[in-house]
Amino acid sequence: MSAPNPELRRQVIAIYKELLNLGRNYPQGYDYFRPRLHKAFMGNAHLRDEEAIRSAIGRADFVKKEIEAL
Repeated sequence: MSAPNPELRRQVIAIYKELLNLGRNYPQGYDYFRPRLHKAFMGNAHLRDEEAIRSAIGRADFVKKEIEAL
């Protein structure tokens, strides 16, 4: 197994941090939001294919936009 692309890793960490920050204002509260966000990201921790990782980043970006719209 090869190591993931460092640039993709940076993008994943950045979107995770952005979502965590947005979760502070989530209507059901940060204590509701954080464990679910963590579970969603850990569910994709096994991904090694760069295209699959980019797809997951795209989904995370969509979720970010949806949360911003709340």
